[in-house]
Amino acid sequence: MNAVAKPLLALALVASSFGCHAQKPAAGTLSPELYRRVEILIRTRAKIPPNYLIHIGPRTPSDVPGYDSMEVSFTADGQQSKPVTFLLSNDGKTVAQFSKYDISANPLTVVSGTDRPARGGPQGAPVEIVGFDDLECPYCAKMHSQIFPALTQRYGDKVRFVYKDFPISQHPWAMRAAVDVNCVATQSSQGYWNLVDTIHAHAGELGGTDHNLQKALDSLDKMTLDEAAKEKLKQPEVEACIKKQDDTKIKASLKVGEDLNVEATPVLFINGEKFEGAYPLEDLYRFVDSALIAAGQTPPPPYVPPAAPATPSDNAPAPVTKPGS
Repeated sequence: MNAVAKPLLALALVASSFGCHAQKPAAGTLSPELYRRVEILIRTRAKIPPNYLIHIGPRTPSDVPGYDSMEVSFTADGQQSKPVTFLLSNDGKTVAQFSKYDISANPLTVVSGTDRPARGGPQGAPVEIVGFDDLECPYCAKMHSQIFPALTQRYGDKVRFVYKDFPISQHPWAMRAAVDVNCVATQSSQGYWNLVDTIHAHAGELGGTDHNLQKALDSLDKMTLDEAAKEKLKQPEVEACIKKQDDTKIKASLKVGEDLNVEATPVLFINGEKFEGAYPLEDLYRFVDSALIAAGQTPPPPYVPPAAPATPSDNAPAPVTKPGS
């Protein structure tokens, strides 16, 4: 059955979830005249079709001073909707509805960077940025190349960075890259970030001009082994990890992202607040500044974008040289 109610001004009236529910007995606490006024308001404002019956329950005490609660449901074709709670003023002159949300949970608990390689500030830094990253994503590469030098220069060790893997299925070597960088991460956080930097910087070159998948996979494995040698890691363990290509942890990271409604990359969680896509630096600074203030820290002075270089007019007069200059 289709939805039958549109938004009622500020009311979030939803009557699309129908099922079989027991009818509530009429309580008779609304006078017939008041019942009719409420019914006409709802039917008119929400454009409820004439064949839908509107059921208005009794008034009950609410948490909102000056208002009682009443439940409204709809019946059509023998099926009744789930009840929707409205507010009715004590004087019977106003109907309202509002949504109540629980904000008691700390946003920092939305997504955790625990047990992931980190860069920037230490554990417990005022701001933690958790990014969902796809190593084959060109937008991720662009953001990656800008975010770390810019944020580190502005905030120092007040910001800690963590990446979680989110290789999307449309990118043929993204899963391989995620597995390979994690083969290094088990032994070296620095090696992990070095390899992430390298792959993002050269992603467009992998596979050659013909975009050959096997060439890309071979290049990823070589980059990984080269980084392992540079960091003096246990080479046989890295080689075995590359060969095994165990994607269990990557799939677990994908599940975390999906549960957080991550659908594409890049996505950043700044102290738990979600930001999708690549943002201009001035916006990113504003988000981080806000998180710092909430954490009781003083942010740097407001960011002032650099002035665009002046373009001299073709018709501008030549500069005058003063005598003796």
